[in-house]
Amino acid sequence: MEKYRSKVEELGKKIAADMHLAIYDIEEKTTGKGKVLVVFLTKIGGVNLDECALFSRRLSEELDLLDFIADRYYLEVSSPGIERPLKLKMHYLSAINELVEVTWDKDNTRLTTKGWLQEVNPDTIVIKDKEELVEIPLSAIHKARTCFSNLKTREQL
Repeated sequence: MEKYRSKVEELGKKIAADMHLAIYDIEEKTTGKGKVLVVFLTKIGGVNLDECALFSRRLSEELDLLDFIADRYYLEVSSPGIERPLKLKMHYLSAINELVEVTWDKDNTRLTTKGWLQEVNPDTIVIKDKEELVEIPLSAIHKARTCFSNLKTREQL
């Protein structure tokens, strides 16, 4: 199904733009019921269930009409959630000033840090971990996600 991703993304972006939403990510997963195509939507202030349902209906209609996915699949539409994965550079950009947890490799050691995302540069990100600024090469990141925090300020971390 990966070969259909760009076409699904193209269709999804048009529908999302009409609805004042954005595509956050598209994933394919295999479950007990078969292949599932998951489209994650986002917007400032969050995406609600009605928006996900309407987007799902509209995208499903387009996919059925064009019928370019040969395999049987299920379509799932969701928001990425409060603790969302950071995979693409645009994900990092959208998470500036948010609390993040990043696992990366440095000198054959896997490190994890939690702090406030300060900067996204061409090849690195900068996180404020307590009082220290940590610069992490994007190419060294194993996984990253935003973290829910009810802290009012960064100083409370």
